[in-house]
Amino acid sequence: MKIYNTLTRQKEDFVPIDGNKVKMYACGITVSGEAHIGHAYQALVYDIIRKFLVKMGYDVTYARNYTDVDDKIIAKSNETGIPADRYALMMIKKIDREMRRFGVGDPDIWLKATENIDNIIEFIQGLIDSGHAYPTPDGSVYFKVESYPGYGCLSNRKAKDMLDGVRIENDEQKLSPLDFALWKRAKEGEPFWESPWGKGRPGWHIECSAMNKAAFGEQIDIHGGGRDLIFPHHENEIAQSESLTGKHFAKYWIHNGLIKVNGQKMSKSLGNSLLLSDLLDKYSADAIKFALLSTSYRNDVNVTDSLFPDAEKQMGAFYKIIDDVKSANLVADDSEPTDVDGQFNAAMSDDFNTSLALADLFGYFKQVKAYLTQKDGKAVALVDKIVRTYSLLGLFGCDAKKYLSEHAYSEPVPQEVIDLAERMQAARAQKDYSTADAVRAQIAEQGYIVKNTPTGYEITKK
Repeated sequence: MKIYNTLTRQKEDFVPIDGNKVKMYACGITVSGEAHIGHAYQALVYDIIRKFLVKMGYDVTYARNYTDVDDKIIAKSNETGIPADRYALMMIKKIDREMRRFGVGDPDIWLKATENIDNIIEFIQGLIDSGHAYPTPDGSVYFKVESYPGYGCLSNRKAKDMLDGVRIENDEQKLSPLDFALWKRAKEGEPFWESPWGKGRPGWHIECSAMNKAAFGEQIDIHGGGRDLIFPHHENEIAQSESLTGKHFAKYWIHNGLIKVNGQKMSKSLGNSLLLSDLLDKYSADAIKFALLSTSYRNDVNVTDSLFPDAEKQMGAFYKIIDDVKSANLVADDSEPTDVDGQFNAAMSDDFNTSLALADLFGYFKQVKAYLTQKDGKAVALVDKIVRTYSLLGLFGCDAKKYLSEHAYSEPVPQEVIDLAERMQAARAQKDYSTADAVRAQIAEQGYIVKNTPTGYEITKK
């Protein structure tokens, strides 16, 4: 199995640190609002990676976190008048509900920042004791970036690039502009915890390092997240963890691409955020997954106006074939030779190539239709193989008839019928009505009707 490692910028053979045991962590959601499509995509990617590793025989423990205290959550608390802890809990429940509706599995371990304050404080104290962090007179604690020579190894950035590429916290008590907060002193009206340095709360970056250490120890196999987290968040995690333990923190760093909307970065400031709940009200979870997974996880996904509607039509076409096979009442012929599972495993073993795996579906369903035309029981066997294998991607879990009725699928008009309709219209334009009527009869034999409209014509099923 090959995995692209952001740290080395190349595909590498996957070899866990400890035999077949895999410790895997993915950064989760800061719960300052509802889950959007970017959150759903990231959660889907790492859920699939976990499931495929398990399928390949690895003993995987997968942890994921919720950041349930930070500046954005506090701002939302002030805006809504709901205490920060209650607001965070409310959002977590809502996000969990939508993720389950989307069909993303829970990790083996859920981690929350507010449930790990003691672990965070202990971690920070260790960094202070070893000279990698320093408290300030006002009660904050900062990581001393210059104390970690490898800083920039993940993002491949130089000091000037780092200064240009990140919002620098304005604090005159910092020794260097690049130093980042491990512990933030409490401001008036903010949630806080007692610490050796005074009342405060953890900085964002320290949470993941401390929770990883508490859950897994000093090293993990896979650390995942969105590409936007490479710098500064993951860079800072490496610096903190390796400064404390003296060991490599994560062996493989995996980063998924981002969501764009009609070519623009998705953001609240641009007003183009797509909430997961809204999308699930309009489209099936199958269609959303098919659309997202048709691109390599390392590339950005461009959500155009047609992306999800087209995916819905395609999933509808697949489900229609499945329904036709079931309706045919054929006896399954298990001699069907296509190695669906083997080809799927080969695609996924090459850096989790879901786009290739999904591309294979078109050929499989074409073969199913051929078997069905011949009334060959191999159609049943091939559909069974497809459904079993692609369930790992969260597809084909619905009853076919139910899916088709709920998502208003209309089967695409065959090109042959479209060509006949064009001939009929051309004959009518030339007032050759006998030819037009003859072609209309041919169209009717195919099971379709052509109706004239103010803008031309439309083709519908009889």
